[in-house]
Amino acid sequence: MWELTKAFRFEAAHALSGTTFGTASEEIHGHSFRAEVTVRGTPDPKTGMVIDLGLLERAMAEVQKTLDHKFLNRIEAIGVPTLENLSRFIWERLQHAGKLTRVSVHRDSCNESCTYFGPQG
Repeated sequence: MWELTKAFRFEAAHALSGTTFGTASEEIHGHSFRAEVTVRGTPDPKTGMVIDLGLLERAMAEVQKTLDHKFLNRIEAIGVPTLENLSRFIWERLQHAGKLTRVSVHRDSCNESCTYFGPQG
C-alpha cells in the first residue's frame, strides 16, 4: 500500500466571531494556507502509479482557484471558515479524484493545522 501527497497554497481572508482571540479574530484578516491532499492505493501494473498526479493537480487547481485571494466567509459551502471546515470543503471537492485518505490545511505562520479523514460512518 502506498500514499501520495500533493500540496497547494492559497492566500485568503476571513473573520471569525466568538473565539478567545476576541476582536483580533472578529476583524477581517488574512492567512497564507497550505493544503495537503493524500491518496492511498496500489500502483497500477501498467503505469506504475497509484494516481496520475497530473489529474490530481488539475482537480486541485480548481479548488485553489475557488479559495485563492478570496474572502472565505462569502463561500457558502465552507460555512464558518475554520481550518476544520476548510479541510472538509477541500475533501468534498476532490473526493472524486482518487481514494483520499486525508486532507490537511496548515496555517504555518500560526503553527496550526487540521486534518480531515472523511465522513464517519
